[in-house]
Amino acid sequence: MSAHEAHHDSPVPKDYVDPQFGKASPGKIGMWIFLGTDAMSFSGFLIAWAVLRSTQDWPNPVEALGGVHLPGFMTFLLICSSVSMVLSIDHAKRNDRQGMLKWLAITIGGGITFLGLQVYEYQLLYFQKGMSFSSYEYGNDLFASTFFAVTGFHGLHVLTGVLYLCWMYKLGHEGEFDNGNYDKLEIAGLFWHFVDLVWILVFTFIYLIE
Repeated sequence: MSAHEAHHDSPVPKDYVDPQFGKASPGKIGMWIFLGTDAMSFSGFLIAWAVLRSTQDWPNPVEALGGVHLPGFMTFLLICSSVSMVLSIDHAKRNDRQGMLKWLAITIGGGITFLGLQVYEYQLLYFQKGMSFSSYEYGNDLFASTFFAVTGFHGLHVLTGVLYLCWMYKLGHEGEFDNGNYDKLEIAGLFWHFVDLVWILVFTFIYLIE
């Protein structure tokens, strides 16, 4: 084993001081500003859903969408991916490149699985319920279009997050985050946690509230 490899496997010294702790880098500030504006977009979608629901003949979402088992599992999957993202950053703090890459790969896998399940859900709704962006055979067409707009907009964020994390994996594999230089990974983590939090709100508003 080379000295470089041994350095990455060694435990963190007791007197180790995290160089990134308590620091708001320009990148983090920029990401927080972006997430604040992005949150307004999602707020607009959810407010529109609430207004239409209160003023239109709105179907019961549990019946219209075929239950909550699949989206419930998708929610659990994203929550787990947030945990694995935290663990990836934690290993980066410990200068453990392999551990960081392992948990980052698990996070990416969770995001890809979520997207696959969302496509599967769309197919079920289209073929079994006749539900598309512009029509719905068993209810209000606005219900269908708003559902696809909100969940599709979130799915685009998940796709962006997966590509973002794949880039972080490449950088991590090249040693970008070694020696306490993991600021970029934390910024990516902020985006991923935001995507997960927004989905919890989307799941609650769209699938659970009758």
